[in-house]
Amino acid sequence: MVRVPILIREGASRFFVSVQARSIRRAVEIAKARYPSADVWVSFPIDAEAFFVEEPGSRAARLAREQPEGVAL
Repeated sequence: MVRVPILIREGASRFFVSVQARSIRRAVEIAKARYPSADVWVSFPIDAEAFFVEEPGSRAARLAREQPEGVAL
């Protein structure tokens, strides 16, 4: 299992998510399924220490939302 940082852009909103999956390709597919109207990119560089996940957790890959970037209040 790997944990991949993904940049999501929907209109003026941009935020990062961390997706845990069996591969980078699968992580991108999961992000696209979760945010179908958004642009989805793998965020490079990937932190080597956080990339490999020893425990698979649940059967479905987990998607955790991180702090939005540039959101006006």
